[in-house]
Amino acid sequence: MASLPLIPDAEFHDERRPKLVGIARMAAEGEALREGHNVEYFTLGTRSLLNRVVSKRQLPFTWAINPYRGCEFACKYCYARYSHEFMELRDSIDFERKIFVKQHAAALLRSELKNVKRGEGIAIGTATDPYQPAERRYEVTRAILEELARHSGLEIGIVTKSNLVTRDAEILRQIGERNRISVHVTVTTMDTELARKLEPRAPRPDLRMEAVRQLNLAGVDAGVNCAPVLPEITDGPRDLEEVVKAASEAGAKHCFAMPLFLKPCAAAVFMPFLEEKFPHLVKLYRARYADRAFLPKGYGERLSKLMAALRRKYGMGNDHARNRQRAHIEVAQMELF
Repeated sequence: MASLPLIPDAEFHDERRPKLVGIARMAAEGEALREGHNVEYFTLGTRSLLNRVVSKRQLPFTWAINPYRGCEFACKYCYARYSHEFMELRDSIDFERKIFVKQHAAALLRSELKNVKRGEGIAIGTATDPYQPAERRYEVTRAILEELARHSGLEIGIVTKSNLVTRDAEILRQIGERNRISVHVTVTTMDTELARKLEPRAPRPDLRMEAVRQLNLAGVDAGVNCAPVLPEITDGPRDLEEVVKAASEAGAKHCFAMPLFLKPCAAAVFMPFLEEKFPHLVKLYRARYADRAFLPKGYGERLSKLMAALRRKYGMGNDHARNRQRAHIEVAQMELF
């Protein structure tokens, strides 16, 4: 990994600010690696790579690995922007412009895997994309996978928006020989123009679907994660059907959806974006997310039913032909609002 002098940055070096401690101090001491199109890369020393998940939400994994801090894809709805606040970087845009590359990841993981008990899932990419542009150069995710390939009996899930994941198809297959592993490729919409607005620097939706196809052909279980679903933007039955249809054609092993949850740190970016691109929806979103980050339970239930009907329609899972025929009718009748 390259080592260059630290680029002076007022946000990191200000004698008037309190003394930084913990991860904020490590971030401030990181060495600048490269700068391009308003994105800076820094090294980040870290004491731990494998983090136990603490959340009020019921999540299907116990441990999380994020090879990078920050994410260049700049998704307007991203809930993980708060993670930069731990480093005293409180401008929401810093999350997509200051990317921290974790050092010694494989060695840390090797010493920490002993803490994982049988049945405890490990999720890679819960907060930042493990295959964002930085991975092409620094290969932190690759080093993590090489370490996981040395072990057995693990349950691993990878979440990404990038077709770069196909680079590691062979090692993913090797991991799958002695562990349970699946790749969840996020596709929020098949509309390329809309995707470019929502996820400015992420690969096109068709490239992501092609990655699903290639991974499954290589013997790696891969499916589609349609999340978040944005009310009145990507939640129309026809829009969701396009995603499920494309997933089915790509041989996806699964296709699930989850509604948008909007934390304050995400709203700080998402609401101005909404005012610019979808001004007619601002009032709706302010009302629905006024005092909570989650949509009402009923919305999620209707979304689940719609997705189940779409999966039956396109023969995903163990659905029989008669169920698919019934699903055509169900889909035509369903609306989320």
